[in-house]
Amino acid sequence: MTLVDYLADQGDRLFGLTIEHAMIVLISVALSTIIGVTIGVLTYATATPRRISLAITGVFLTIPSFALFGLLVPILGLGTRSAVVALVMYGLLPIVRNTVTGLRIVDPAIIESGQGMGMGSFRLLFRIKLPLAWPVIITGIRVAAVITVGIAAIAAVINGPGLGKDIFRALARFGTPTSVPQTLSAILGIIIIAVLIDLAFVFIARLTTSRGIRA
Repeated sequence: MTLVDYLADQGDRLFGLTIEHAMIVLISVALSTIIGVTIGVLTYATATPRRISLAITGVFLTIPSFALFGLLVPILGLGTRSAVVALVMYGLLPIVRNTVTGLRIVDPAIIESGQGMGMGSFRLLFRIKLPLAWPVIITGIRVAAVITVGIAAIAAVINGPGLGKDIFRALARFGTPTSVPQTLSAILGIIIIAVLIDLAFVFIARLTTSRGIRA
């Protein structure tokens, strides 16, 4: 069976798996963004908390995915919950790191100007620091999203949703007429999701970045 024949025969089912895969990625990236930006904002100004947060999130990214999924199953069980928690953990480092970097490179003269206008810490953060740091922050979110798309496929090993199911099913039946097109179709779907999400973040970055600070 060719890839084209397989896509024609299994198109509806593959579309459903693709939607599942995209949804778990978007949910995980949204949670990673909320947690990661919060951690970055809370720790960027002080050396020790900053180093600790970057070290911990860095360790998360070094844990092999099979091992992490295996550790989470006894706690959270099989399925989506464990998958989302693992994907959130993997997405934290680029978001925390870029939030810290973006906030730390804001020109001190601009901050002093805001203080001279009577802005408090809260207004400085949300009116000056975060908007100026945003292009760097959203780049970290974009990197986290692309990382998450690939790792989400491995979540199928713990009965997670998405295209990874087809990859593992095909590998279990390797040598059958449908194993190769089944694997290729899943990989193709993952690539398409990654490309679309990456392009979406390019558009979002341009839409949400002030015209005066666009590169």
